[in-house]
Amino acid sequence: MSTAVANSKNKLGTLEMVYVSMFAALMMIGANITSMVPFMVIGGVPITLQLFFAVLAGAFLGSRLGAISMAVYAFIGLVGAPVFARFSGGIGEILSPTFGFILSFILTAFITGLIIEKNKGIHIYISAALVGTIVSYLFGTNWMYAAYKLWFAAPEAFSYKVAWMWMAVPFVKDVPLAVLAGIFAHRMGKVIKKSRVAT
Repeated sequence: MSTAVANSKNKLGTLEMVYVSMFAALMMIGANITSMVPFMVIGGVPITLQLFFAVLAGAFLGSRLGAISMAVYAFIGLVGAPVFARFSGGIGEILSPTFGFILSFILTAFITGLIIEKNKGIHIYISAALVGTIVSYLFGTNWMYAAYKLWFAAPEAFSYKVAWMWMAVPFVKDVPLAVLAGIFAHRMGKVIKKSRVAT
């Protein structure tokens, strides 16, 4: 009996699958929303809205579904669909210096959702969004640095400091977006809760 209950909890319901699919689709849009602007690429790292949607997925869907939605997005890209930044995709993307950010989105959504599940106050939503953003930068930037040093051709004068300097510009953009994602998810959570009570 307990096994059956556990299995039912692990399965996704129809509404949950819709949410997972929706956020995977939002990631595809966010990855390429700035692809038509060449100067939005710094040090080989495109400026996108992916982190915003990854944080929003965790804040809105929770740790489990948020992480699943990001994993679905990563899987779709790895099997060949051009859903990563600059319409790239395929298993070869694993070797890309920026692939660490793709993986970080799964962790970001999970951690953001996990923090919020323990407290529903708006300050927790915002804090969780900022923590998720920092996690993404830590994981993604360190992956990028390792990739350039170990298996990718590093630019001249490339160093750990330079790697973080590259990320300064998108970080300035992602911090207020993280705050916005936290506020938006909190408000949407309250709206959904009220609608459920009304019905």
